[in-house]
Amino acid sequence: MLTSIFGSLALCVQVAFAIFPRAPIVALPKAPSGPVVSRNGTQLAPIDTVFFFDQLVDHTNPSLGTFKQRYWHTAEFYETGPIILFTPGEANAEPFTGYLTNETINGQIAQQQNGATIVLEHRYYGLSNPVPNLSGENMKFHTIQQAIDDLAYFANEVVLPQPNGDKLSPATTPWILIGGSYSGALTSWTMVNQPNVFWAGYASSAVVEAILNYWAYFQPVREFMPANCSADVEAVIAHVDQVFTGNDTTAIQALKDNWGLGELTFLDDVASALMENLFDWQSLQPDVGPGATFFEFCDALEVKDGVNAPATGWGLDTALPAWGSFWNSSYLADICGDDDVSDCLGTHDASASFYTDTAVDNADRSWFWIVCNEVGFLQDGPPEDVPAIVSRVVTTDYSFRQCVDMFSDVFASTADVPMAAGIANVDSKYDGWNVSIDRLFFGNGLRDPWREATVSADGVDRASTATQPIAIGDGFHTSDLLTDNGLVDPTVLAVQKQGLSFMKTWLAEWTPPSTSSKRDEPQGRRVNSSRFFRS
Repeated sequence: MLTSIFGSLALCVQVAFAIFPRAPIVALPKAPSGPVVSRNGTQLAPIDTVFFFDQLVDHTNPSLGTFKQRYWHTAEFYETGPIILFTPGEANAEPFTGYLTNETINGQIAQQQNGATIVLEHRYYGLSNPVPNLSGENMKFHTIQQAIDDLAYFANEVVLPQPNGDKLSPATTPWILIGGSYSGALTSWTMVNQPNVFWAGYASSAVVEAILNYWAYFQPVREFMPANCSADVEAVIAHVDQVFTGNDTTAIQALKDNWGLGELTFLDDVASALMENLFDWQSLQPDVGPGATFFEFCDALEVKDGVNAPATGWGLDTALPAWGSFWNSSYLADICGDDDVSDCLGTHDASASFYTDTAVDNADRSWFWIVCNEVGFLQDGPPEDVPAIVSRVVTTDYSFRQCVDMFSDVFASTADVPMAAGIANVDSKYDGWNVSIDRLFFGNGLRDPWREATVSADGVDRASTATQPIAIGDGFHTSDLLTDNGLVDPTVLAVQKQGLSFMKTWLAEWTPPSTSSKRDEPQGRRVNSSRFFRS
């Protein structure tokens, strides 16, 4: 569950976030501790020291002024090396200060190349907001393009809190942009859109291709979960879809009651709630043992009287009540706490605080806006010819309706939600799977549920090259960003070593950007400038 990633999120918010498309959030490293001392012995500011940058509210209209964008910084390893910029993307950035340290690939690169590291909070997340609240009307400055321009403007204009911090722009120093998941995609998109700012990029589990109906989220889960568990989940879901699309109200109620979900009125809410067990896969990392929630779920289905089920599973008659028992014994209470099931897992009440709370620092709401307008990634049931471990009762309409409920001041009906057009624009403007840019490293994991939106997706024939390498290990989502994962999984370590090697090679080739190279930008790509006006 997301508590393993965010820890502080309220349980009911956590579940609602899963009901709507789950964000491809980047993994957290260990929390840093102890004093920070530079290589020359200087005592540095604590790793959790917050700095502020005056970021433009609107890069198309600088006259609208600036807002305070938070960032964190350390020069622990700095000796005239690169500046390494990272944003966690769709989250409050405070818990991500570990990305300043060598607990992550960011810090490993800094340590290897004598660089400084930065964590920058994404606009409209945490406390980096240009608006007083997150109403739909106030989301007009919350776009992928504005986020890209934030990264470029920050790199060009920031005065870093370190010696000579006013002389470390991309004109004099190589900058490396790093991201994972959505922020990994943002790394790729930024290097395409602002090609003269960042010398190199490292994109982990980068969801570069925006996709409307992203049922393929569950394909790596089905492929790599225990075979007996997959077989039994498929059997139960097939039964759920058969009953829920029928007219036997007694059978429908009995099935809802099996999971303690009898209070839920709408069957799509019941079907969506069952996805929670599959979403738990996203919290896995190579160093997670058999006690992880996902594997507890599979054990509940597949271990009977101390005996493991065969690869074909026990079958519906055993798996259905076993799944229900798992929910009723602890799982439902874990995700809903003391809240009523209808309040916790129901999505059809547009007056619920989940939809109406417009306070800032609401990552769910900010991510919903990007989902509804630009990226989609609707995690629903697969086509009929694909084995299903989640219900086909959950359709794209389920999510479109929630866009309207969340932003009713902007969308009067589902016909007003511009998701499809926004997706087409993102994939066209930032190249998606077709990205071809020098010095961009992709690190991916076979077990990543977001794999099918990366350049390592099945059927996407992208060759790894010396200028745009693609390394894939056996890891999960953004596994290669965390140092510890390389210590327990040699395939993840191999990805990390490749990334470090390419960074060393590319940084040795760095030359300051020339004025002529900016003028010679290919037509259609925006030229970098200090103000970043859009043409």
